[in-house]
Amino acid sequence: MAVREAAAGPRGPGRDEETALLYERAHSRHDPCWLLPVPPRLCLACVLELLPEPCVSLVRKKHVLSCFRDALLRHASLVMQLVAQDQRVCIHFISMLFGLLCNVEDGSVIDLCIEVLIQLTTQLKLEQTVHCLLDECHKELCNMPSMRGSLATLTLLGKLVDAIPPLADKLVMEHSNLMEHLLRGLVYPNEGVRASVCYLYGKLYSSPVAAEMLSGHFREKLCPLFLSTLDGAQTKELQINCLGWLRQLLKYDLFVSVIMNESSLAESTEGVEGPPGKTSLPLVLKKLLLSRDETLQVASAHCITAVLVHSPAKHAPAFIHADIPEFLFEHLSSSSEVLVWFSYNCLILLAEEPLFFSKCHTVYGIESVVRSLQGSLRMNNTELHKEGLLLFAEILTRQPEEIKLFTSSTMCRDAGRALQEAVNSPVLEVAAEAVKAISAFLRKDHQSALPVQYRELRALLEAMLNRCADFSQTPLNRRPLVSTLLAMEFQSEPSAHENPFTAPGAEKEDTLEAFSEFLLSACDSLCIPMVMRHSEQATQPNLMEVFLSILHSLFVIVPHMKEKFSKKLASSSFIRLTLELKARFCSSLSHSDLNQVCSSFLYDMSLNLLSAPEKTEPPSQEELSAVSAFLQHGLPEIRSRSPESLAFLSDRQYVEGIARQRQYCILLLFYLAYIHEDRFVSEAELFVAVQSFLLSLQDQDERPPLTVIRASIYLLAICQDKDDALDEAVVSAIRKFLEGIPDLHLVYIHHPLLLRFFLLYPELMSRFGHRVLELWFSWEESSYEELDDVSSAGQSPLPASLAALFYMLRSSPSILLILLDLIYSSPVDTARKVLIVLRTFLRRNEDVQVGGLIRGHFLLILQHLLVEHGASPSGDSGNLPLLLSLLSLVQLKNKSEQELDSMAMKLLHQVSKLCGKCSPADVDILQPSFNFLYWSLHQTTPSSQKRAAAVLLSSTALIELLEKTLALTWTEVDSPRTALLCSAWLLAASFSAQQHAGSLQVHQTLSVELDQVLKVLSFPKKKAALLSAAILCFLRTALQQSFSSALVALVPSRAQPPPAPEDTALAPLGTSQVLSLVIGLQNLLVQKDPLLSYACVACLEALLDYLHARSPDIAFHVVSQPWNRFLLFTLLDAGESSFLRPEILRLMTLFVRFQSSSVLSREEVGHVLQGAALADLSTLSNTTLQALRGFFLQVQSMGLLADESTAQTLHVSLEGLSPSTSSAEPPLDMLCLGGVAVSLSHIRD
Repeated sequence: MAVREAAAGPRGPGRDEETALLYERAHSRHDPCWLLPVPPRLCLACVLELLPEPCVSLVRKKHVLSCFRDALLRHASLVMQLVAQDQRVCIHFISMLFGLLCNVEDGSVIDLCIEVLIQLTTQLKLEQTVHCLLDECHKELCNMPSMRGSLATLTLLGKLVDAIPPLADKLVMEHSNLMEHLLRGLVYPNEGVRASVCYLYGKLYSSPVAAEMLSGHFREKLCPLFLSTLDGAQTKELQINCLGWLRQLLKYDLFVSVIMNESSLAESTEGVEGPPGKTSLPLVLKKLLLSRDETLQVASAHCITAVLVHSPAKHAPAFIHADIPEFLFEHLSSSSEVLVWFSYNCLILLAEEPLFFSKCHTVYGIESVVRSLQGSLRMNNTELHKEGLLLFAEILTRQPEEIKLFTSSTMCRDAGRALQEAVNSPVLEVAAEAVKAISAFLRKDHQSALPVQYRELRALLEAMLNRCADFSQTPLNRRPLVSTLLAMEFQSEPSAHENPFTAPGAEKEDTLEAFSEFLLSACDSLCIPMVMRHSEQATQPNLMEVFLSILHSLFVIVPHMKEKFSKKLASSSFIRLTLELKARFCSSLSHSDLNQVCSSFLYDMSLNLLSAPEKTEPPSQEELSAVSAFLQHGLPEIRSRSPESLAFLSDRQYVEGIARQRQYCILLLFYLAYIHEDRFVSEAELFVAVQSFLLSLQDQDERPPLTVIRASIYLLAICQDKDDALDEAVVSAIRKFLEGIPDLHLVYIHHPLLLRFFLLYPELMSRFGHRVLELWFSWEESSYEELDDVSSAGQSPLPASLAALFYMLRSSPSILLILLDLIYSSPVDTARKVLIVLRTFLRRNEDVQVGGLIRGHFLLILQHLLVEHGASPSGDSGNLPLLLSLLSLVQLKNKSEQELDSMAMKLLHQVSKLCGKCSPADVDILQPSFNFLYWSLHQTTPSSQKRAAAVLLSSTALIELLEKTLALTWTEVDSPRTALLCSAWLLAASFSAQQHAGSLQVHQTLSVELDQVLKVLSFPKKKAALLSAAILCFLRTALQQSFSSALVALVPSRAQPPPAPEDTALAPLGTSQVLSLVIGLQNLLVQKDPLLSYACVACLEALLDYLHARSPDIAFHVVSQPWNRFLLFTLLDAGESSFLRPEILRLMTLFVRFQSSSVLSREEVGHVLQGAALADLSTLSNTTLQALRGFFLQVQSMGLLADESTAQTLHVSLEGLSPSTSSAEPPLDMLCLGGVAVSLSHIRD
């Protein structure tokens, strides 16, 4: 009872199931050791007795087998322990199961038997059990009269070989006669049997040893039978097993050849009458491709691939002739990634055969490829992406040029966008494949569909180049080259230059020119840095060859940018890089292609650089032709490193023509490199080498090309150290070469060191200094106007070029004479620059005394001018105004109170003579001339002033000119001649004062309309403060002389009525004129212009003195006007210490003097004194101190001191009013205001 309970099955506690699992009739006799200790609690002995029992139903047997299988799966080790207890039991169990397999017809029971047998065999791992099972199978097949009942046995054999692969070899070797039975099964009409045979064959041929042993069997008997079976298979099981067998066969080249030869025989007899039986594998696979079963389609594509991998060239034509590519292209639209992948694979192999393209399969399928690629990129299958891109790249690369692949620009655009999406993939392997495909896509014949999509191409290239930067080890050699080649090919294609269908006003982005410019920009910003980084790790000659080819091609595709691009390359050390490549890889005549590419690159870059120089004249066509000739011959011969090249350049032995051309090339390359700041050779060594080179030319009496002369001089100037000097022989050779050219501008280069070079050697400066300086200033881009600002000239830093020139001027002042000649003889723009430079130099170098040198040379120029142009020098004045302006500046630099020497007197005479020959319209000449005359009068000692005035007064023409100029005041107050009018009035005042003081002889009187003078001052114009001050200065002088000057004749502008009796004493003034003048002076004072205020107060002082001497009542009336008080307080309202301004102090002194208490009361005078006592007098200027002293003395003399404390305060103040107490810097007396020479002391005093 206990045994029965233990045998109860796990699926239920019921009695029925327990009975089903155990064979009750015999179970009680069984030893418990055969009982499985875990559910399902099977008894192995019961199983052995129950299964062969004929009286047990098949259903129960199936159930027991099923439970045993489950136990075997769940508890394999326990079951194996039971089964392996006795080997005889084990063999009996297998034999009993095999017998059951052969005797039942129920398919499910057969499957269970096969499954249990396989599991037992594989788990036991006993060779004897395997031999037993094989023997049973062999015996069964041999004893079977027909193949009708062989299905189970064949199926078991197939699965057994599948489970234990080594059995394939054993089966073929030990049971070889089984092959004949299998052959019979293959022709048996039951497809199930044939499927089992094909399955077994597939497992047998999966073993290389068995396959080799069966090769003859297949070749002689099996091949046609197999092909016909595959062709005629109707059930999917047979189709799948046949294809599985085929896949195993296609692993071996022998079977592929046999099958394809058989297929070719079938194709050759396809149209010939005869017995059927020959089958073509391509046609069979094509039929499977056409099926609607995805599994068969995938298997078919897999088999095609398996055939083609052996030899695409040998086997691809058969599949192409079968039109298989057409259907593979169709399958690219499938939603199955596996099918698409195998289709890609097949097409890639087929693309190796030219017939694939000549039959236009690619034209038919390219749209499918593009669409499939677009769809696959949306998936996450990286392998699919790579395979699709590989196919696309193969088609694009191998497509013949004569067969147009893209029939419309839309299709081409879609392809480009798909590639752009692929190259942006985050997976580097996918992006790398996309880069290869893009390279193939950028072919002229692929982009020939109009309109060319340049904008799309640009976006595609941009994406590709950006991703190339992510590939650290990816080969870079030909990726961007295809794009430049594409642009080069389109250069000769008229239809590609301008796309049709473009709106007239649309931006021309889709043009070849814009695309070419983009290529240049992309190469500059992406390709060059990428390749340079790559070459820093390892320089590859093949890579550099292609790289330089790209750069060279850019000169062609973007011709309008080639000069600019060449300059950037040169400044980025590409001359050095190219020469190093030639020296490293081409020295031993190896890498001839690289040498040619390097030479061509240097040739074009050199000509580009020479054709668009920045600091020299562009060469003539003749000069370029000469350079082109020696570059073509010399560049390929340069393969040495820099030291060897320098040594070759220094060779002074006789140099023949070819070697000389090589020397020219070396020198020119060094020159171009140095021009663009790439100094890769030692300056000292190059300096010596160039000298030797020039001496060699001189020794052989050769005349080098202009470019060589220019390069030699430039390199000598740049490389010359401060302490090194050229030998006299070299200087002489340079001079000889330069004298042999028409003009120096042909070899001139604008550089400070070149200017220093020419001015350093007297032999060169004497011969070429004038022309070099002229060229220097004509090439200077800056006008230097900012340096002419006196207020900032001493503070702003000098440009480097000017600093170098100033250094040479200080070391050799004689250069100033050349500059002076340039001011006179050069074009106006150049002369203006020279003038500003000289002005700046004189201002910033006060210690350099060159005034005598300049004045002497200017005297010669002026004498020459007056002799040459006679009576009208103004007609051909040229740059004379600029010279006169410089002369004025030199005069301004002179120290005050300096005697005028004979040269100065001669200059005064010549300048006055020059002025006499001019008209008032010659403002450019007269203005600097008047300034010079004015400063000469006021910047010397009194005795020299008298002599100078005598010289000037002797020039009647000058006085007549002055009179005409003064007369223009009444009509041209706001005209451009205002500055000249100011100078004329100041000169007239100065002449009158000097003549009156020295009683000098008058040769010509100066007539002035007094009423016009008074009218101008009574009704002053705005923005004419300086002119008003100058006229006031003249009127003050006339008032001080009581209108009795021998020089100045004050005449009425029209007939005047007889003066009133009260005006007789004031003649030539009238009372109304005096009052109008006073009001005018008050209005001018209110403007608070310092210089004008000085002149107004001084004129008011002179006017009151004049009035007081003739009519004291009128003088007191004028002073006591209420408006004076308003005027005074308006002036004092300017600030807290405004009463300490000298003009206000002098005005208050005037009011105190004339006892005008209504204007300034005693109390207010006391407040002024107290304020002055509290002020820091040491900070006041001498002019202010002098005015303050005058005020105090006037107050004291008038007895306006209110009390003793005020007197004491005044006394203390007077004690501290010594000029030595002032710490303020003395103001400049001589100024140039608005281009007018002004002496402050003349205006003020």
